[in-house]
Amino acid sequence: MTHPSPAAPPATIAYPAAARLDLVERLHGHPVPDPYRWLEDPADPRTAEWSAAQDVLTRAWLDAQPGRDALGERLAELMRTGSVGTPVWRAGRAFYTRRGPEQDFPVLYVLENGEERVLLDVTALDPSGRTTLDRWSPSLEGTRLAYQVSVGGDEHSLLHVLDVATGELVEGPIDRCRYSPVGWLPGGEEFFYVRRVDPELVPEDERQFHRRVWRHRVGTDPAQDVNVHGDGLDHTYYYGLSLTDDGRWLVVNGAPGTVRRDSVWIADLHGDGELREVISAEAGAQCSAWVEGDRLYLRTSLDAPRFRLCAADPARPTEWTELVPEQPDSVLDGVTWLDGSLVLLRTRHAVSELHLHAPDGKWLGEIPLPGTGSLHGWSTVDDRTEVARDVLWFGWSDFVTPLSVYKFSKSSGETVLHAAAPGAVQLPELTTQQVEYTSADGTTVRMFVVSGRATPDLPRPALLTGYGGFAVGQGPGYRATALAWVEAGGVWALPSLRGGDEEGEEWHRAGMRERKQNVFDDFHAAAEKLIADGWTSPQQLAIMGGSNGGLLVGAALTQRPELYAAVVCSAPLLDMVRYENFLLGRLWAEEYGSAAVPEELAWLLSYSPYHRVRPGVEYPSVLFTVFESDSRVDPNHARKMCAALQHATASDPTKHPVLLRRETEVGHAGRSVSRSLGLAVDQLTFLAGATGLEFA
Repeated sequence: MTHPSPAAPPATIAYPAAARLDLVERLHGHPVPDPYRWLEDPADPRTAEWSAAQDVLTRAWLDAQPGRDALGERLAELMRTGSVGTPVWRAGRAFYTRRGPEQDFPVLYVLENGEERVLLDVTALDPSGRTTLDRWSPSLEGTRLAYQVSVGGDEHSLLHVLDVATGELVEGPIDRCRYSPVGWLPGGEEFFYVRRVDPELVPEDERQFHRRVWRHRVGTDPAQDVNVHGDGLDHTYYYGLSLTDDGRWLVVNGAPGTVRRDSVWIADLHGDGELREVISAEAGAQCSAWVEGDRLYLRTSLDAPRFRLCAADPARPTEWTELVPEQPDSVLDGVTWLDGSLVLLRTRHAVSELHLHAPDGKWLGEIPLPGTGSLHGWSTVDDRTEVARDVLWFGWSDFVTPLSVYKFSKSSGETVLHAAAPGAVQLPELTTQQVEYTSADGTTVRMFVVSGRATPDLPRPALLTGYGGFAVGQGPGYRATALAWVEAGGVWALPSLRGGDEEGEEWHRAGMRERKQNVFDDFHAAAEKLIADGWTSPQQLAIMGGSNGGLLVGAALTQRPELYAAVVCSAPLLDMVRYENFLLGRLWAEEYGSAAVPEELAWLLSYSPYHRVRPGVEYPSVLFTVFESDSRVDPNHARKMCAALQHATASDPTKHPVLLRRETEVGHAGRSVSRSLGLAVDQLTFLAGATGLEFA
């Protein structure tokens, strides 16, 4: 097919030379070529030289794209909304984050006696902008705060404790605390947390794993911490934990890697302190559990793929009573306690709902929400706070509402705005709708479509994105990039692909392992729906995805190159034969399958983007964006795929280039607003140039 040309393309493009190895491995009877394996090694001088040449080529192309200044200014405005977080109440103090219109990172505040003050500002800690606040947890008395920061995007959190009254550091850093929850004991002198064991005690290739639950006394050497849980379990286990406010009940949940099969244990710390199993991962179900009052609550997918709520006596934790059964048309995503009632968070086709239930599970009514959107965290007051006990605070966002905080009063039955995002922004006029379409196997899939019109008037440049994996749902939310694209005259679309959890665990399982092709089929069908309805055309259709979503668009461009005009593939998985060899890849075999298993290798080879690149195909314009400090997905995936596509494509590189954009000292997730802005400008102008969208 013929793709439209970007404005003012360079006269010539010469891709950096990349030697092709005559390397073909025979795995379980399959010949598996890997001509660019040398690009896996970032320390190889050839890799460094090739990468530097790609930097020059990519920067020259991106900087020449029209509309960059106008887009940058508008995106900066749309990002100046800032954000505000849901308050956490501790003994009369409220802790919350807020990012102002000109700030790169959220700042943690404490509100006490009506006066607000800054408690933690990572920009003050590190003016370079390389440090991010990963997690924080105040003690029950509100006198101490445990917080975790990481540097340069590596997500290797360092845990600190500060005094809330003075802001002075009490202890830290304690290293090896990536993804660690903190559960404070009464008095603020001790807490439970999760930390990796000393890396010198484990094999070198397992040093990112081997977590344990520890009990720590503030101010003591972490080497003396009590090892509470984790010995003898699989080395890939991740753990969560919760404690009752009286310090009696400790609940620990865990799962090997990213699998959706949980184990739960409970201990009576006022008794023998022994952790007893509530449910085993071998049951094959997800389960989150916590103690409230004299009851153990369990939200589980056991015999209920859309989840149900059960309860038990903590002293007899395996004897469950069902309180709220599974519903056929919504997913139970969360439960909290509010002034003698239960509040259940549900998502119905990716849209959040809140429902009020009696303690015995009886439905009492629906809690009014601001619109069609997504809930982001919630909280109620603790017993030490003299604030109305019947109020629920929750974070909220939709396609035109940046993250704000609302509160619901049980006594009045009303939901009102508590704290809006601090920045005032003029938003474009747009419409949002959720449409249904049919995938290749007849499954009905839903898709959000955001545009300047309720109905198509003519085919327009469209940007289709998605994720489709790891039971991660994609709901309505404020995205400056989507608003800028639509304001310029484009259409933006987000389908609820299988592999996510928008329709429960069965929806997730329908898009994993041997059924992974369903995800790609759902995505292709979404593109065809946009075209059939008149929103866009193949010559105007761009796609973008990151991480597992990078795999999604990598598969899309190799399976249906004629369907898409341009692709942004960010922090992607692309070599599905060797992905387990790098960083956290071994954790994902439950989701994708393992090349070590003959049958599963066949699944992976059927769609692995790197192995599906074919010479002589007119591939669309492709921009890979990677982050050199990524500690989850190795950038070598994008390097190898970029070299393969540059070698194979039959498209004119001056019209449909294949480019690689790198960033250093930034990782897979957290980043400053300014760095997010720079990345978004490069991504959107690249896609706009290939689809004919103009930013004015």
